[in-house]
Amino acid sequence: MSKTVQIRDLDDAVYQSLSQQAAEDGISVPELLRREATRLASRPSMSQWLRRVSQQPLHTGVVDVVAALDEIRGPWPTESAPDFNARP
Repeated sequence: MSKTVQIRDLDDAVYQSLSQQAAEDGISVPELLRREATRLASRPSMSQWLRRVSQQPLHTGVVDVVAALDEIRGPWPTESAPDFNARP
């Protein structure tokens, strides 16, 4: 059975922004809020997420991070490479 939710004391600027977003998507404000509520309900709360993450062992060490950064950065520049920081 579906439930009805009422939001009171919503600032005019907030409602205006919601109206604008809904209009851009071609939907009503209640439909926009229904979609956002559904999306929000599908995500874990912050405390659930923190609890889940804190139970996972850390598999990445400093050596792994440095190796990944070296891979992204590429090889060190050689002396024949131009020095872009040099002043004329």
